[in-house]
Amino acid sequence: MASSTVPPPRPDRPQRPNLAFRRLRGHRSPAEFAALVRRAARDIGERVSCDARYIGRVEAGEIRCPNYAYERVFLHMFPGRTLTDLGFAPRSSVRGRGARMEEEAPLTYPGRTTRSPADAPGAGETRRTYEPYDTQDPYDTHHDHEESDVLRRAFMTGGGATVAAASLGPLGFALEAPAPERPVRRASSSHAGALEEAVRRIRLLDDRHGADGLYRRAATPLRAAYALLDAGATRQATVDRLHSGAGELAISVGWLAHDSGRFDDARSHYAEALATARMTGDHALEAHAFCNTAFLARDAGRPREAVRAAQAAQRVARPLGSPRLMSLLALREAGGWAGLADRTGCEQALARAQALYARGDTDADPEWMSFYGEAELEGLEAQCWSTLGDWPRAARHARRAADLQDPHFTRNIALYTAELADDLARGGRPDEAAAAGLRVLNLLSQVQSSRIQTMLAGTARVLLPHRRASGVSDFLEKHASTPRGVTPA
Repeated sequence: MASSTVPPPRPDRPQRPNLAFRRLRGHRSPAEFAALVRRAARDIGERVSCDARYIGRVEAGEIRCPNYAYERVFLHMFPGRTLTDLGFAPRSSVRGRGARMEEEAPLTYPGRTTRSPADAPGAGETRRTYEPYDTQDPYDTHHDHEESDVLRRAFMTGGGATVAAASLGPLGFALEAPAPERPVRRASSSHAGALEEAVRRIRLLDDRHGADGLYRRAATPLRAAYALLDAGATRQATVDRLHSGAGELAISVGWLAHDSGRFDDARSHYAEALATARMTGDHALEAHAFCNTAFLARDAGRPREAVRAAQAAQRVARPLGSPRLMSLLALREAGGWAGLADRTGCEQALARAQALYARGDTDADPEWMSFYGEAELEGLEAQCWSTLGDWPRAARHARRAADLQDPHFTRNIALYTAELADDLARGGRPDEAAAAGLRVLNLLSQVQSSRIQTMLAGTARVLLPHRRASGVSDFLEKHASTPRGVTPA
């Protein structure tokens, strides 16, 4: 059998932070800079899924040389500079001969290793084929193709029981039947990296498409993650990464269950993550688990539990030094107070959240918080006022949230607009509510979220008596004819 053309990882070449790229970011947060990258890509007809996580990986030196799509975007953003000026390594030093072949054909990127159809099995050498850029999955942020291949192979060949061959494929989780069971002797840093990448991909797909279509497929990498934990690792640093990655993956899968209405499943996943955090003394993971538990408790009608969980999260998170994290946790607490109809408690928590947010981002902000910007703050505040029955105030914040949201977060745009439609309907503005509802229905071809569908159903019920108002009948008819997405099991 011919050997793979993908070179092995090079442990003798340590990562070096990309300080040049960090200087170019300047005072902007990673999320703000990522938004500029996406905007620049649209300007030149490219499509990249850059987010704060990708910027962090570049600055940490994990991505030594970007793929060609990113190269074109970066050179467009900083005219007159070369990749070396931006702090990246020369492509030839990263990929060797393969890179030189690519540079001769700059409109392609490394594809799969295949055999010529005329080659008999085992009789010929493998060859590289190249595919156009538009075949690249636009939501795949693992843009170092060499590293991606290494991690995929490591996870497949050394992974735990029921790891599918596609478990870390382009979408980040299994889409096909599981591979035969393969026992794990010891997990490695490559396994940990593959696990962390699965978490990133699930989050990106949820941001774009919502949870309903993702939840069941995300269960396979979660099982694989705990198989890796059972196998153990020789180095403590790898063990710590595996525990943290498994806990974050449990939270991500829990969120998919939560957003698709499977509250019992979500509670179980969050509890698993919390147990993992406490076993290992991982305060960041514990704060994240409590944060999501508070959100779930609010949605499940247990507001007092939401307050307690949010306060517990704040106690754990305080030493971590992230004002933005503390701001989000204060918002979780505010949601609980709103559910208890305690307006004073809610207003105090909202004031803390706003003051903490105003302190800006720091290097201590967790990676998973890339979604938390001004739009999310406005959206969560809108939910608080809606729960308290202050419809005009809720509508103002929901409108601002939808206007401020980055286009990448399609699900959140739909969520905030659905919140706006409901607040307008309950506040006696049926025509505006119907217009907002129609905007949400137009997004449902891209987004599958039981939460959003449930909100729209409630809005439709409120608008029924106003069928003759301008635009309301159009919304009601389109809502009635729109098929529901995946329903909770």
